[in-house]
Amino acid sequence: MERKHLHLKGPELSRIVAGAWRWNAEADVHRLVSVSLEAGITSFDHADIYGDYGNEKIFGEVLRKNPGLRKNMQLITKCGIKLLSGHHRKTWIKHYDTSKEHILASVDNSLKALGTDYIDLLLIHRPDPLLDPEEVSETFGLLKQNGKVLHFGVSNFSNTQFEMLQSYLPFPLVTNQVEVSLSKLDALYDGTLDTLLRFKACPMAWSPLGGGRLMSAASALWSKKESYKATETQLSLAWLLKHPSGMFPVIGTTQPERVIESAKAININLDRQDWFEMLKIASGRDVP
Repeated sequence: MERKHLHLKGPELSRIVAGAWRWNAEADVHRLVSVSLEAGITSFDHADIYGDYGNEKIFGEVLRKNPGLRKNMQLITKCGIKLLSGHHRKTWIKHYDTSKEHILASVDNSLKALGTDYIDLLLIHRPDPLLDPEEVSETFGLLKQNGKVLHFGVSNFSNTQFEMLQSYLPFPLVTNQVEVSLSKLDALYDGTLDTLLRFKACPMAWSPLGGGRLMSAASALWSKKESYKATETQLSLAWLLKHPSGMFPVIGTTQPERVIESAKAININLDRQDWFEMLKIASGRDVP
């Protein structure tokens, strides 16, 4: 599979990324990791909170039992959300925390859980109204200096939030992970993708299949299946891959066969008119 840099100074990831937010059984995780790597998907997306703060540890158990796997993959994780959980008894309300203390502690916990010495890419999971950009910049710099995190980005940030934080950092934010699919088109029109193009940072697209909604979409959307010899999933991903921002779709499947199916989307190059026809059907209108 094609690999590409998220940014000129960013990590090189597989164009399809495996999202591990529902990977919560060790035997299944081992199978999914193996199938992903065989299909050329080498990048794995985590967050500290996934699986009630447990999924990273399950993934880490697979790596501990198969230590040779780590050198063949890139690990992405996210921090900044605090959930109500038995693991954090002092938390009484869901909230965001981008303080130096929390980011450092979250990274250390993720490193321990994943059984690795470094994280390839750390994202701030959600924009925090109390985010102090000078404090975050200092914290990111310390993590980079100590070799615990190689690259940094954000998730679900608005254009102005991305630009603001970037202005405080001495190195680039290499991505903004945002929701975008044929059923969620906002990023195409609200400047999100334009901003990332300007900063030469590729977006990561979460829920690229619209949480499964696309699979029950109007049959007209899939009229090109035969001509491309592709499935609905593959056409949906190919549509995102066509965008000049260089999107990296993050698939969330727990089914090995769907991983293999999704990986093949990288070989589909949609015709420009087919791309616009799919946009028209998805949006319900012609372009102006």
